Amino acid sequence: MIDQLLEGNLEFVEKEYRPNADYYQTIAAKQTPKVLWIGCSDSRVSEHQMTGSKPGTMFVHRNVANIVAFNDVNISSILEYGVVHLKIEDIIVCGHTRCGGIAAIEDGVHENYIADWLCIASGAKVVTDRIAAERNLSREEKLEVLTAENVKLQIKHLKNLALIKNQHAKGKIPRIHGWLYRVESGTIDVLVDGRKDEAKA
Repeated sequence: MIDQLLEGNLEFVEKEYRPNADYYQTIAAKQTPKVLWIGCSDSRVSEHQMTGSKPGTMFVHRNVANIVAFNDVNISSILEYGVVHLKIEDIIVCGHTRCGGIAAIEDGVHENYIADWLCIASGAKVVTDRIAAERNLSREEKLEVLTAENVKLQIKHLKNLALIKNQHAKGKIPRIHGWLYRVESGTIDVLVDGRKDEAKA
């Protein structure tokens, strides 16, 4: 696999980098991403590929189940650098179908660190359990609802962070969006459209 990756780099340089050298030299000098992406670490989910965007477009943070944790210095520093220094105006929280982290939230998990991490999404499970009982959902349907509810919960966490609250006290920037990527079809469902929130202001 390592040889394949290195061969892939040679092909990238030949077919993508060199024909677009001016663009890549521009972003080599300075990054000016337009979006801060908070997504899942899942190997099937590539933010640039699914959106047809180039390197330099997005400032990216990925973790198990696209969680926004209050005590996570990593995501806090990424948010601060992205919003304050890079002046990013749009943040996307993107979950995806068939997520192992979401299934673990539903089924429970015994590994210590994973279990502790997924506790941060427990509020989404409470909401989903109620919805599933009311609608008599199948397991697959329930997992999809849980995925969407987790995105919404992480947006709530994001909006409660002091950095974002202070930014929003000044206006509607950064706009916050919630997406659901369907690994089985490649399509994106918009769950929360931050542009609409801005329009209401």
